[in-house]
Amino acid sequence: MQYFVGLDWAAREHAVCVVDGRGAVVAQFTVAHTVTGMTDLAARLAKVAPAAELRIAIERPTGLVVDTLVEGKFAVVPIHPNVVKAARPRYSAAQGKTDLGDAYLLADLLRTDGHRFRTLAPLSDETKALRGLVRVRDDLVGQRVATANQLRCLLEQFWPGAAEIFADVDSPIALEFLDRYPTPQSAASLGEKRMAAFMARHSYSGRRTAAELVQRLRSAVTSVAGELEAEAKGECVRALVAVLRPLVAQLATLSAAIEHAVDAHPDGKIVTPLFRSGRICAAQLLAEIGDDRGRFVSADHLAAEGGAAPVTRESGKHRAVTFRWACNMHLRNALNTLADTTRHTNPWARNVYQRARDRGHEHPHAIRILARAWCRVIWTCWQQRTPYDPTKHRAARPFTLRLVDQEAA
Repeated sequence: MQYFVGLDWAAREHAVCVVDGRGAVVAQFTVAHTVTGMTDLAARLAKVAPAAELRIAIERPTGLVVDTLVEGKFAVVPIHPNVVKAARPRYSAAQGKTDLGDAYLLADLLRTDGHRFRTLAPLSDETKALRGLVRVRDDLVGQRVATANQLRCLLEQFWPGAAEIFADVDSPIALEFLDRYPTPQSAASLGEKRMAAFMARHSYSGRRTAAELVQRLRSAVTSVAGELEAEAKGECVRALVAVLRPLVAQLATLSAAIEHAVDAHPDGKIVTPLFRSGRICAAQLLAEIGDDRGRFVSADHLAAEGGAAPVTRESGKHRAVTFRWACNMHLRNALNTLADTTRHTNPWARNVYQRARDRGHEHPHAIRILARAWCRVIWTCWQQRTPYDPTKHRAARPFTLRLVDQEAA
C-alpha cells in the first residue's frame, strides 16, 4: 500500500503528516531540527511503512532535511511553494494556515497530483562539490563587484585619475597602488622613475609604460578636496582596499579549485568544448545541469528551466508572449554567459545572434534566442554523453566547412 507524507520544514521544528491512498490521516507529529529529531523522523516513518512504500513531499529540493531523507532511501518529491499556494483554496475557503495543515496539504496534493511531480534524484558527490564551489564563487564575485563599484565611485568624487590609471580598480596592481597612494597629496611627487620602480616591484604585466600611466594619472580632473577631506577619504579608500584584497585572493583560490573540479568531473569533457577558453563558465553550466539524465525530459524543458524560453498566455482572442521570470537563476546566468561568449567566437552562434538582431530584437532578447538554440545542442550532447563537436553540429556545418576552406586557401 502506498502512503504519502507531507513535511512542512522550518528552521527549528518540522511538521509531518502521513495519509493513505484514500486521503485518511495515518499520523501527524512534529520533530525538532536536531540529530535526535532527524532520527525520530526516520523511526516514526518506518513504523508506518517501509521506505519503498512512502513518498515524501517537501517545499524545497535541497537542505539537510532532504539529504537525510535521501540517505535513508526515502522517495523525496520537491513541490514548488507557488504550487502549494495555488492549491490552498482547494482545502480552505478561509485561507487559514498552520504548520500541520500545510503538511496535510502537501501529503494530499502528492496523493492526488503525484504523477505531475518528479521524485528527487540525488546528485553525485562530484556535482555537489562543483555546485558548492561555483555558487560560493558567484556570491563572492557579486560582493567584489559591489565593493569595487563603491571604491570607484569614491575615487571619482575626489581623485578620478586613480580610478583610471589601471584597467580594473580591483586588480591586484590597482589595489597595491591605492594602498600606497590613497590620496592626490600622497602621489604629488610620483614621477616616471618612481612609477617604473613601483611597476617592477609589483611585477606589472600590462602593456603601458610608466610614462603613459603617469600621463593618464595627471590628465584626469584635478581634485578640489581640502586636506582634511582628502585625508578622510583616503582612509575610506584604504578600508575598501583592505576588503577587496582578501576577496580577490579567495576568488583566485576558488577559481583554481573549480578548474580542477570540472576537469575531474565525469561530464566535464561534455561541456568544456562549448567554451573556447576558461573552465569557470563550463563549470557554472555543468554545476546547474547536474548528472541526472532524467531531470530534463527535452531541450525545451532545459530552456524553460534556464529562462531561455518565453511564457505564452493565451485566452480567446488575446495572446501574449512574455519574459520568463520563474526559472533557475544560476542556470540562466550560465546559459547567457555561454551565448554572450560564443557569439564572438563561434560562426554559427554569431549568425543566430545577428539574425535575431536583424529582426529588431534588443541585445538581451537576442542572447536568450541564442541560449535557447544552444540548449538543443547541450541537451543532445548531455543525453548522449558526447562532447560538443562543431563538425557534427548539422546547423553549424556550413560555417565550419567555410572556415576550413579559408584556412586551406
